[in-house]
Amino acid sequence: MALRLRNRSAKGCLRSLEGECWIDRESSGCEFRDARLGDRFRKLLTQIGSAMGQSIPLVCQDWANTKAAYRFFSNDRVSEADILAGHFQSTRDRAAAAEGLVVVLHDTTEFSYQREKSEAIGITKSINSGRDKAGRLRSHTVCGILMHSSLAVTIEGVPLGLAAVKFWTRKKFKGTAALKRRSIRPGFPSRKGKRPMVGKSQAVHSTVGSSGTMHPYW
Repeated sequence: MALRLRNRSAKGCLRSLEGECWIDRESSGCEFRDARLGDRFRKLLTQIGSAMGQSIPLVCQDWANTKAAYRFFSNDRVSEADILAGHFQSTRDRAAAAEGLVVVLHDTTEFSYQREKSEAIGITKSINSGRDKAGRLRSHTVCGILMHSSLAVTIEGVPLGLAAVKFWTRKKFKGTAALKRRSIRPGFPSRKGKRPMVGKSQAVHSTVGSSGTMHPYW
């Protein structure tokens, strides 16, 4: 049976100007199969939130907490949907309470990594590396992950949260000609040269539910 995280105070929790714990707010809609996974998730949010942008070992402070964090992320019983469910619900609640239009901004981010073998992560693109001594063009693949996110904001520019997010990578390229025949972001329809509408239906459902109006901006 899935366990839902309830609102509760947390020691060392970062609080907003209104005094409400943002971790409680963002995780209240999360569901995990084990209550201990929920507790670990809340603790990770507290640790990462206290040092945004820092590495897992640094925010966890000691080796025991670092190993616990890596076990959480590699746990087969924890999915991307489990982690993001609470934030998506919070985004929808904030959008429902907002006055006026809510727009959704789409953008793709590339995370690059240096690895001897890219198979464990995947590849994002092939880039020109110049020419060799014989004058022939050289190219190499970039190891990394692609993320397309849909950020809900008010018409005044106040961010409400993510309405949808998609992570993916590529295993191989089929050649330049094949890439030109299809969208650079596989699996999603293109709009005649414009950015593909990745996650649009998910963003609509997360932000305004089954009925309402969403205005996607590229």
